[in-house]
Amino acid sequence: MRLLQRLKRGMSTQKSRPQGNSNYAYTTARVRAMKSKLLPKETYPRLINMQIDEITRFVGELEYKEDVDYLARFYEGVDLIEHALNRNLAVTFTKLISISEGELNFLISEYLKKYDIWNIKTILRGKYCGASTDEILEAVVAAGRLTYTFTSELAAKPTYEDVIASLSTSEYASILKDYDGTNLSVIENRLDKKYYQDLFTAIGDPKSKDRKLFSKFIRTDIDMKNLITLFRLKKYKVNDPETADLILDGGLRLKYKEVEKMMPLAFEDFLTELEKTSYWEELSDCCGPNMDSLTDVETKLKKLRLKTAASFSHVYPLSIVPIMDYILSKENEVNNLRIIIRGKAVGLSDEEIKSQLVI
Repeated sequence: MRLLQRLKRGMSTQKSRPQGNSNYAYTTARVRAMKSKLLPKETYPRLINMQIDEITRFVGELEYKEDVDYLARFYEGVDLIEHALNRNLAVTFTKLISISEGELNFLISEYLKKYDIWNIKTILRGKYCGASTDEILEAVVAAGRLTYTFTSELAAKPTYEDVIASLSTSEYASILKDYDGTNLSVIENRLDKKYYQDLFTAIGDPKSKDRKLFSKFIRTDIDMKNLITLFRLKKYKVNDPETADLILDGGLRLKYKEVEKMMPLAFEDFLTELEKTSYWEELSDCCGPNMDSLTDVETKLKKLRLKTAASFSHVYPLSIVPIMDYILSKENEVNNLRIIIRGKAVGLSDEEIKSQLVI
């Protein structure tokens, strides 16, 4: 209950410095218990065979019960599940902040600021598209420093200028002030870059084994984002020179210069260049010049991301890395449930839904 009250009333938007000792043993033990409650992969085929009302009842009997019960007063069907999943993510990740201490708490909080970025992007996109407040809030996950109350108030603002004015004292103000209502992709990219720059600053010079693994975890994330960006640009023949600014610096297995070299290439030449990288072995079976969709590639990259995080967590179990592994696994569970419920809602076949799941 206290966690939910914090979620509603708010958490500080100011960056706090690490104080006291980190409680790695306690927090990782709690996280192991939380991870044990995630859905086993055998559950997903059963869910695919269910109807929407059956899925709603099933989800309402899991770790999402409190969220479904609370939100059932306001929503039903697909909308109920969507809001319950987002609420559960926020409560779960707020719990990680609540149970951790010292430097560990600081690093988790810095990592989860990605949800502040996500929410700001979502609200600005909503204003750009003329979406309603309810439509915007369907995609909001208040798991960062910006509270649900504050984020809801932002979503209810009538214009993007009002949104930016409300964020004028935030750490994102210097970027948001340059938004003119038309350059949203530029602003989103700058927010992403700030996020990773701040995260690397928080990590510092990684000398200890756990810090090095955490740094590798983040740099792998950058690799994945750069690869998805490259595939989307190449597949859809976007050759605008300004897209070079979409590259994120700091990748682990794909250095900035390698990605930069691939940017101007045609799709087939891009694939040829990709064959020279260590990622080709994992991607070769779903890549080709005549591929119709990027779904298989993006699904494969997500699976690889989970596999890499799990391997890192086994190397150093008493560190922040197992917590990051849990966060990715929890996000993946929510995404899988969302894929199933949305697929059912729009009439996708069971095979189409299954192909998008990361299990």
